[in-house]
Amino acid sequence: MSMDLYNYTYDLVRQIPYGMVSTYGAVARALGDIRASRAVGRMMNQNPDADTMPCFKIVQSDGTLGGFGLGINDKIRRLNEEDILVKENHIIDFESVCFTDFKTDYPLKNLREKQCEIGSKVICKDTISIKDVSLIAGFDVAYNFTDDWKESCGGCVLWDYQNKELVDSITLFHRSMFPYIPTYLAFREFPFIELLYNKLPQTPSVLMIDGNGILHPYQSGIACMVGVEFQIPTIGVAKSLLCGTLQSDQTVRLNNEVIGAAFSASPRVKKPVYISPGHNISLNSAVTIVQNCSTYKSPEPLRLAHNLATETLRKHQENHYLKQPKPQVQHTTV
Repeated sequence: MSMDLYNYTYDLVRQIPYGMVSTYGAVARALGDIRASRAVGRMMNQNPDADTMPCFKIVQSDGTLGGFGLGINDKIRRLNEEDILVKENHIIDFESVCFTDFKTDYPLKNLREKQCEIGSKVICKDTISIKDVSLIAGFDVAYNFTDDWKESCGGCVLWDYQNKELVDSITLFHRSMFPYIPTYLAFREFPFIELLYNKLPQTPSVLMIDGNGILHPYQSGIACMVGVEFQIPTIGVAKSLLCGTLQSDQTVRLNNEVIGAAFSASPRVKKPVYISPGHNISLNSAVTIVQNCSTYKSPEPLRLAHNLATETLRKHQENHYLKQPKPQVQHTTV
């Protein structure tokens, strides 16, 4: 279920003919969803080689230049070299040089179909009794936000539900091949979770995912994909409300259907988390399990997984920095 959306996007940009430009939105539509416009901008900013992938040809929908990692003057220079004229930060004759006729198979549309297929397989009924829950595996990913081409860190902890204690922990480094796009988080994080799950020394009773289950516009969030793939009870716990309307009884409804619930561990927690079933578990059981694991805002399996992944990535980056050659200081005697 992994896809390299970076290189697919870069190949789209390479289709833009000499003397023409395109827009962030046009590339997003060629990917299959206008929601990807911001992600296109991020991918252009992280382009590893502007000489072989002409990200300078991507501009705003009104013909203004937008940003460029090497500086706006360099972007103008590169555009001028292709006989694309710029005046006051705007492409001259923008409509006549704007290219939108990409050859594409709309990968995001295909992934959405896959997501809906997974959603149709989700079961929101208990396949395990709460009293039989022993180990909970909590997963989280810490991203290298300055450069997705560098490896990010996935963390997983095994949490003893009955004794409320940490049993084991695992980390791994992996390069994310899929940028963050709203409602497509599953395709960004599943590769990390799959690798971590396959390294677990014991099979947990329940998986807990930092993200949504059926509390999702297509009722198929990351927790659904993980649960259906591994056929194990899975709970999604998100830090913000992706969709639906919060009710006075703290349930979340979408199209008159209850798809999740808000929960705060204590009055000290100002913003709740949002709980939803991922697979093979009911909302009531999901809420009860999260309640029984919570002291702070996030339930312990997720809080510990988050801290583990974040701290491991921080140390990795520090070690990498320390290994870099230091610049030589030259002293001039006057």
